[in-house]
Amino acid sequence: MAFYGDLLGLETSKESPGQSVWLDAGGTILMLERSSESEPDIGRGTQELIAFVVTPAERARFEARLASSGVAIEARTEFTLYFRDPDGRRVGLSHYPL
Repeated sequence: MAFYGDLLGLETSKESPGQSVWLDAGGTILMLERSSESEPDIGRGTQELIAFVVTPAERARFEARLASSGVAIEARTEFTLYFRDPDGRRVGLSHYPL
């Protein structure tokens, strides 16, 4: 919750304490749920990705915010920053022209 809500600025739209939180990602709902004991680990270096659209100015602000929070930028392209959330899932912030 702190990562997606506080760091990336997504607002909570629904919360079931101890179970799940739903975050508004620009009209799309990102549902975060507690893992179960039987859930498999996230493969090291997986290329699975969730990406969010940002403007070029927002990208620069997020890059500074990530750095000050100790989140390593894993890769970058002309349009996209790639990093990992606390569970190891790959996240992108991109201003790739649609």
